[in-house]
Amino acid sequence: MITRYTRPQMASIWSEESKFNNWLRVELAATDTLARAGIVPVEAAAELRQRATIPADGMKAFVARIHEIEAETRHDVLAFTTAVAEIAGPSARWLHYGLTSTDVVDTAQALAITQASILIRSGILRLRDVLRKRAIEFQHTPTVGRTHGVHAEPTTFGMKLLLWYSEMGRNLKRFDAAAEDLRVGKISGAVGAFGKLKPEHEEAIVRELGLTHASISTQVLQRDRHAAYITTLAVLCSSLDKIATEIRHLQRTEVREAEEFFSAKQKGSSAMPHKRNPITCENISGLARVVRGNAQVALENVALWHERDISHSSAERVILPDTTTLADYMLDKTATLIEKLLVYPARMLKNLELTGGLIYSGQLLLDLAEAGMSREDAYRLVQSHAMQAWGSVDEPTPLSYRKLIESDPEITARLSPEKIAAAFDVTRQLTNIDKVFTRVLAED
Repeated sequence: MITRYTRPQMASIWSEESKFNNWLRVELAATDTLARAGIVPVEAAAELRQRATIPADGMKAFVARIHEIEAETRHDVLAFTTAVAEIAGPSARWLHYGLTSTDVVDTAQALAITQASILIRSGILRLRDVLRKRAIEFQHTPTVGRTHGVHAEPTTFGMKLLLWYSEMGRNLKRFDAAAEDLRVGKISGAVGAFGKLKPEHEEAIVRELGLTHASISTQVLQRDRHAAYITTLAVLCSSLDKIATEIRHLQRTEVREAEEFFSAKQKGSSAMPHKRNPITCENISGLARVVRGNAQVALENVALWHERDISHSSAERVILPDTTTLADYMLDKTATLIEKLLVYPARMLKNLELTGGLIYSGQLLLDLAEAGMSREDAYRLVQSHAMQAWGSVDEPTPLSYRKLIESDPEITARLSPEKIAAAFDVTRQLTNIDKVFTRVLAED
C-alpha cells in the first residue's frame, strides 16, 4: 500500500525485514523443537539460535543478500535459507530440516496477520469508544429521520451514533473470530501427510510461536481462512463507508446538520475559497471500494489445484498487507472524524420543522384510528392534507399542514385541540430513546 494510506506500525509489520525475521523465527522454533525431540543435535540447534539471529542493525544487509541470491535462484525461500547458511556455519545443515517452503511461509504469515490484527482490533475498540461517548452526548438531540432520503419521522442524532456503535460491536465479534481462525500455523510437509515430521512436532513448533495448529492441511493452509478474514475486513470497512456516506449527506449545504472538522489553515478548493468539503469521508468511501475488491480476490484464492498451486501467492502479497493496512488507516480516520465531528442541533431542529409537521402524519393516523375512525378513512384524510401542504411548498405562503389538520371538521370531531397538539409533539415520538440506549449499552 502506498505511504499515503499507511500508518507506521502497520508498515513495520509488513516490511521485508519483518517478513524474513518471522521466517527465521519459524525456522529456529522448528530446529529447537526438533532438538528437544532428539531429531536435531542439541548443539547444532543452539549454534543456529546463536549465529542465525540477525541483529536489527544487520537486517537490511541480510535482506539485500537474500534478494541478491533470489535473482539467481528465483526461489525466495531457498534464497533465504542460503543467506542464513552463509552466517550460520556448519550447523546450517540442520536448518529447514523436514520442512517445505510453505511450512515456513504460511506459518510466518500467520505471525504477521496476528500482529496486524492486534492493531486493527485496537482501532475498532477506539472507534467504538468514540461512538459511545458521542452517542450519549447527543442522546436527546432531536433530528429528522429520513427514509429514501425523504423526511420520515423524528429520531435523535445520538441514535445514529448508537446504531454505528452497535454495528461496530458486531464487527468486533466477527473480526475476533476471523483473526483467531488465522492464528494458525502448519508444519505438515509437501502434501500435508507429515512425510518427514510428525503431527506432534508440528503442534510443538507452532505452540512455541504462540499459534495453534491446523488439524489438517495440504502443502498450504486452506484459503477459506484467509477469505473469511479479508471478507470480514471488507464488511468492517463497508460499515466505515456507511458512516462516511451518512456524514457526507449531512454535510450538504442544503442539510448542514453535521460536518467534518475544518482547521483554521485548511483549504477546501483551489478555485473556490468558501468550500468546506467532506474529504475524509470521501477518502474512507473510496478506500472501502478497494477493500471490497480485495475480498473478491481472497474468495478466488480458495480454489487451488490438488494439494497446492501458487496462484494465491502473488495475489496475497498484495491483498494481505494492503487490506490490513487500509483497515488500520480507515479505522483511525473514522475515529478522528467522529471525535472532531461538528454537530449543529439548531439546524437539525430547523430541518425537523421544515415540512410544517408532515412528519407527524403517522401519529395522526393512529390517533384517529384510536378515536374510532376507520384506518382507511383516517389515511385518506391525513394524506390528502399532507399532499395539499406538500404541493404548496414553492408558493409564496406555503400551507401549514398543522393548520389544515386543525381546520378539518372530520378530524376535529374526533380529536380535541389537546390531542392534535400531542400528535405534533416531538417529545412524544422520542419517548423510548432512553430504552434503546439502555438495551444497546447493556449488550457490552
